Amino acid sequence: LEERSGKQYGDADATRSFRIILDHMRAASFFISSGIRPGNSEQGYVLRRLIRRSIREADKLGIKDAVLAEVAEGFGAAYADAYPFVQAAAETIREELEKEEVQFRKTLVHGMKELEKMGGAIDAFMLFTTYGFPVELTEEIAKERGIALDMSAVQEKMETHKNLSREGAAQKFAGGLADHAEQTVRYHTAHHLLLKALQVVLGPDVHQRGSNITSERLRIDFSYGQKMTDEQKREVERIVNEKIAEAIPVVRTDMKKEEAEKLGAEHEFGATYPETVSVYSVGPLDSAFSIEFCGGPHVANTSELGEGGKHFKILKEEASSAGIRRIKAVLE
Repeated sequence: LEERSGKQYGDADATRSFRIILDHMRAASFFISSGIRPGNSEQGYVLRRLIRRSIREADKLGIKDAVLAEVAEGFGAAYADAYPFVQAAAETIREELEKEEVQFRKTLVHGMKELEKMGGAIDAFMLFTTYGFPVELTEEIAKERGIALDMSAVQEKMETHKNLSREGAAQKFAGGLADHAEQTVRYHTAHHLLLKALQVVLGPDVHQRGSNITSERLRIDFSYGQKMTDEQKREVERIVNEKIAEAIPVVRTDMKKEEAEKLGAEHEFGATYPETVSVYSVGPLDSAFSIEFCGGPHVANTSELGEGGKHFKILKEEASSAGIRRIKAVLE
């Protein structure tokens, strides 16, 4: 850490950051070697917070490239006799830390850039919903700068946002959801990723022509005139899994229909929409991977689709009717 940062142990601020990183990477090594993976709930979220705080401290030290895996590797090697199970999981620990650090450094760069623009009027809710910037990190930065945040108001907004994204649980959405169970909601978000990935691989003329989503799988009918090759299917899977791994926030925005159309938002063929519509984007609107007219509900972040080590997989691709193909896919 001294070498990478150019700072010396003994300097008050640097020493504090060094100690936080070392302590957190030791704990993260124990978590991962015990089979826990970064996630958005329970122990997985504790692990993710340890990693993210370490990245923030490394950034404060001026370290802009991935460094956590090296720190954890050093701990594992130094204490191999005392904790052989940690050393045995060294490769997995490295992979998980590298993946999380690459993903979160992107979020940190975008979030910090926006946070600096805010000056003393920091909007923790906007930073989270638009950039996936953790609320607890915003609170910590505000405290460092002597800025008071009304965290009860932030939490109230967060709860309202969560309810809005899952509103209408008693009705079936036009998107073809059979219910609003947690796994069905994940498949709904995966459906959005899949449609965009199909457009990337097969071309912009691909559009949704039907769908059905349950807690067991998703199904999409789309406009395409020929059978997909194995290579095309593998590339679609790769793109979807890449976006899941990137931990991108899923953002709901209400806007005028005309504005949504100008953004190129996907919408259901033949559907009639009101003047004000809900749009879900995978990522901020100005740099989104996917934008669709949609009533929801969706997960808050694409990483939720990969919880428990799950990956997106195409089970079947076949003809539905003339000029229409059908894909059935799962998260497993």
